[in-house]
Amino acid sequence: MRIPRIYHPEALEVGSEIALHDDAANHIRRVLRMAPGQHLELFDGTNLTFSAEIIQADKKNVRVKITAGRAGSRKSPLHLHLGQVMSRGEKMEFTIQKAVELGVNVITPLFSERCGVKLDADRLAKKIQQWQKIAIAACEQCGRNSVPEVRPAMALDAWCAEQDSGLKLNLHPRAEHSINTLPLPVERVRLLIGAEGGLSADEINMTAQHGFTDILLGPRILRTETTALTAITALQVRFGDLG
Repeated sequence: MRIPRIYHPEALEVGSEIALHDDAANHIRRVLRMAPGQHLELFDGTNLTFSAEIIQADKKNVRVKITAGRAGSRKSPLHLHLGQVMSRGEKMEFTIQKAVELGVNVITPLFSERCGVKLDADRLAKKIQQWQKIAIAACEQCGRNSVPEVRPAMALDAWCAEQDSGLKLNLHPRAEHSINTLPLPVERVRLLIGAEGGLSADEINMTAQHGFTDILLGPRILRTETTALTAITALQVRFGDLG
C-alpha cells in the first residue's frame, strides 16, 4: 500500500507529537480507515518531508508522532504565476488541480469582460477556500512539498498592473511569437489565460500597455482549460523541469 501524503499547515519537528487538522483527520479516519501503528508522510510547505506514525485514531482526532525528516524539493526552477479568468462549473477546479501538478507557484482567479462566473462576496470567498483545498490535495497526490497560493479573485486590469520582474505572457490566436521563440533564460513568468470567450479588444490593448507579450500555442483554437495546461506544459519544457 502506498504511504499517504498529508499536508500539515504548521511547522513540523522530528520527535514531536501532533494532532492532524480536521480535514486530514477525517480523510485518514473515514476514507483510508487507518489505525494506530500505520505510517504517513507529512509535509508543511517547506522543502522537508516527514515520516510519521499514527498513535491515536478515534472519532475525536488523529494524533501522530514525527519519526524522521528529510529534504526533498520538487520545485521547478521556473516561477509561474497563473492569472486565470474564472471558468464555469468544474473547469476552474480542473485547471487549478492540473496547474499545481505541472508546477505553478501562484494562481490568481480573475474577472474580465467576458467572464461567465457571477458570484457574490460570500460565495466567492467559499470558492477560494475550496480551490485552495484542491491545490493542497494536488500537492499531496503529485509529491510537491510547497503548496501554491490561490489568491483572492481580482479584476483583470488590476492584476495586469501589478509589478512583476518576470516575463508577462498573454495567449492570442494571431500572435507572432511562440513559446519556442522566446529568448533564454527565463526564471519568472506571469501567464494570463482569458475567459471561454477570450479577451476583448480593449483588454488585449490593455495587456500590451502593461508589457504583456502575445504568444501563439498552435494552429487550433483550444478551450480555456486546455489552453492553460498546454501553455504551462510548454513553458516548463522550455524553461522549467519537464522533458
